[in-house]
Amino acid sequence: MPTEPRVSATSTPATPSLLQLIWLASPALPIGGFSYSEGLEAAIDHGLVHDEHSAAEWLVHQLHLTQSRGDMAVLGQMVTAWQAHDTERLTALSQWVHATRESAELRLQAEQMGRSMLEWLRNQDQIDADTVALCNRLVPTYPLMFALALSRTGAPLEQCLQAYAFGWAENMVQAALKSVPLGQNSGQRILAQLAQHIAPAVAHAMQTTDDTRQAFSPMLAILSAQHETQYSRLFRS
Repeated sequence: MPTEPRVSATSTPATPSLLQLIWLASPALPIGGFSYSEGLEAAIDHGLVHDEHSAAEWLVHQLHLTQSRGDMAVLGQMVTAWQAHDTERLTALSQWVHATRESAELRLQAEQMGRSMLEWLRNQDQIDADTVALCNRLVPTYPLMFALALSRTGAPLEQCLQAYAFGWAENMVQAALKSVPLGQNSGQRILAQLAQHIAPAVAHAMQTTDDTRQAFSPMLAILSAQHETQYSRLFRS
């Protein structure tokens, strides 16, 4: 009769890198990502997004124009810096993240999700006190803390960014389902379109340098700022 394997109290089997990436990409990760629409709700309020086609088009553009050129690019550079224990580089990249949050809501999202991610890492016993102190000195934003989590998986950088992008896509599709609103089948079709664009978006992010990395999406910034005073809303951004 089969018996359960015994796990030593002092030695926990390592979780395969693929499972770690799936875990980090899961909407169930308790960091509050489902609370934010990143300007999508404001776009819906202004009639820019109103059905499945316009929602898919909006999110594909957001993936390529903001995520790939900005957050995914800096995230990949942060993963490399964490693995090299390059504090100076992490400081510079962290400052860039803070400087590119163009509205109070986007700054709140980055900081709230970052602190929640830091707390999750602490609860998982994945980081020591010195790392926690460093994160607090840098002010833990979501890109900084998610990069730290990714750097510990041992997965190739390309797969790390793919996991991040798919997690982002799932959260944004859920936001569209609730606020357009759309049905589950529409959501799956939008997610399928986004999935086709993730690989080229990741490839672009990995080729981005400090000189070509950018955060220029004026319409999204305006919508985010307008969302702060939007009369009726479901999301925090």
